[in-house]
Amino acid sequence: MTASFTSTLRQAGLVLAFAVSFSALSSSSSFAFSAEAQQMCTGDAFRLCSSEIPNIPRITACMYKHRADLSTGCRTVMDRDLAQQAKVATK
Repeated sequence: MTASFTSTLRQAGLVLAFAVSFSALSSSSSFAFSAEAQQMCTGDAFRLCSSEIPNIPRITACMYKHRADLSTGCRTVMDRDLAQQAKVATK
């Protein structure tokens, strides 16, 4: 196997692990984020929290920890989703 094939295969595995993690994250009531948040934040999660993949609670904690470093789109969508969750939780 060539180094580039191995690298590509590893990257594909990480993408798959992250997608599965975010899918599970969105189905968990305490860590539920929209499909839009998943799309907007995938790059940030890989950039800032790749060492935490596939541990969902640790990815989430890492994303909160690095909130100031998130892209504008990711931060906006996460804030909106969290506000919606808080509203639902208080009903």
